[in-house]
Parts: sequence; structure tokens; C-alpha cells
Amino acid sequence: MTWIELEGAVNTRDVGGLPTRDGRRVAYRKLLRSDHLQDLTDNDIKLLTGTHGVRTVVDLRTNTERASEGPGPLRAVDHVRHLDLSVLPEAGDRTDVAAEALASQRRRRNHERYPANYMTGLYLGYLEDRGDNVVRAIRAIANTDGAALVHCAAGKDRTGTVVALTLSAVDVEPDAVINDYARTAERIELVLDRLRATPTYSHDIDRIPVDAHRPRGETMEAFLEQLELKYGGAIGWLERHGFTDDEFERLRRRLVDES
Repeated sequence: MTWIELEGAVNTRDVGGLPTRDGRRVAYRKLLRSDHLQDLTDNDIKLLTGTHGVRTVVDLRTNTERASEGPGPLRAVDHVRHLDLSVLPEAGDRTDVAAEALASQRRRRNHERYPANYMTGLYLGYLEDRGDNVVRAIRAIANTDGAALVHCAAGKDRTGTVVALTLSAVDVEPDAVINDYARTAERIELVLDRLRATPTYSHDIDRIPVDAHRPRGETMEAFLEQLELKYGGAIGWLERHGFTDDEFERLRRRLVDES
């Protein structure tokens, strides 16, 4: 895993180098993850599309978030494909930040999904509520030329879930998946500062303590355990949602360094 230092985003990294169970590694410049891309500079765009070869952007934010924020500068780059694939139900003005801070009904549902950990229940909810878009996101990663970049607002929960499912589907070591998810904790204050700077998210950020926003490895560990128990793991879940053997093979060829 390598941090990508940008002027207009703070939680951008390449998941290349993560180990698979059979001793290989995830290839570099194939799958990137990030917080929102609204503030990218020209230098950032050159770095992402040039050095890192980004050709597909998977935006996991809701339509409400995108409408509020407006098109980011990367949208103007003709050779980058953008897919808008919310993993939250499109209702009202909910965001993942708001879901953490408010949404008592959602809290009850997530508690039912996984009573021991609300955030794990939230992640399972993405799969249950918007499984269609989760699958489309992973198909986009498998089918892109160059690198795919997955992002939401913070690059933590929605992005963390889709990236974890993708990595697990190509047999990355579970501890490596967990550790990659938790790395956002290193930059959580910077992430929250960015979100406070925009009216889309600022009113939700400080309704809960900073520490409550911090990702914890045990949350992802529990998510992976529940994924295995409920669906037979990432592969089992994707198979239930129409992912084919050819698509799994394409995803592995895209992401795993055969050398």
C-alpha cells in the first residue's frame, strides 16, 4: 500500500503490494482509493491520470451529494470514465457522515444486521440495500483499462467496503485487507477537516466525537467474518449477484501481479 500525496485530497492510496494467500501481490497502478475529488489541482490530475494511469473513477456518493458538490475537476478529463454508483438508498439527504451521526432508523436496522458493531452492520447494509451498484463497481474495476479509482466522501466506509470486497475476491490475505482499511485512521483528522470545509458535510461532522469517525480493524474483521458466514465470503456474495467465472478471472488478471 502506497500513499499518493495530492494537493487536493488527503486519503488517496494505491493498494498495490498487498499479499495474496498464495504468496503473490496486488499489482500497483491498478486499484486506487480516495476521499472525495472535488479539490484536485491540475498537478493532482496529471499525477493521477499520468503517473498512476487512472482511466475509471467509481464514485460511491449519493446523487444528493454529487448535486450539492457539483462536478469535480476530474470530470472534465475526456479519457477518464466516471461511474456514479451510490451504495446508500437514494432517499432524502443522507450521506455516510449523516448515517453515522443521525439516522436512528438506520441504526436500528444496522444493529439487527450485526448487533455487536454498528459500523459492521452499516457495511453489510451496503451489500443488502445496493448490491446492484456494489457489483457494478467491482465489474468496472475488472474491466477498466489502466487504473480504477474508487472514492466516496471520506474514502473510509463506502470505499472501504467496496475495496475490501474486491481484494477479498482475488484472495488477498484477510489481515492485509483489514490493515488497509484501518490505514485511514492515520489521516482521519485531515479527512474530517476537508469535510468540515464543505456545507454538504460540515453540519454532520461534529455531531459525534472525532474518535467515533476513526476506522478500527475489528470493524472490518467482523465484516469479513459475517461475509463468510452469511454468503461464503466475497466470492460467494458476488456469485449470488451474477458475477461469472470469466469476470472473476478478469478481476484476478487485472489486480494480481503474476510475476
